[in-house]
Amino acid sequence: MLKQVGENCTTCPKIAEYFGTLNLPYPAFTAAFVANIEFIGGILLIVGLASRLTGLVLAINMFVAYWTADHEALKSVFSNPGKFYVADPYTFLFASLLVLIFGAGLFSLDTVIARKLKRQSSK
Repeated sequence: MLKQVGENCTTCPKIAEYFGTLNLPYPAFTAAFVANIEFIGGILLIVGLASRLTGLVLAINMFVAYWTADHEALKSVFSNPGKFYVADPYTFLFASLLVLIFGAGLFSLDTVIARKLKRQSSK
């Protein structure tokens, strides 16, 4: 799957060019890698499977996005919080941290699996 997305990203010059302007190594591969993290992570969050691990991976991804694409906003988190909050990665970082800290909730596959394992272990 990573190879397929990588091939598609190399045909999309805007993404590879943008990652190149950020001085990221191997811009086409990096774009494919990040696309897969966000796509697969998004699906896992929707169904609530491996939620905390996914939240951690996506939070790291968003911290890297802040560091590379909007470093000034990241540095201004305490001095000018408004600049930090309006940056593009903020909403995704916040959501990822919420899932990391609180879990996916009652209607997630994580909860269903945990209940099933608890029932089996109590028998």
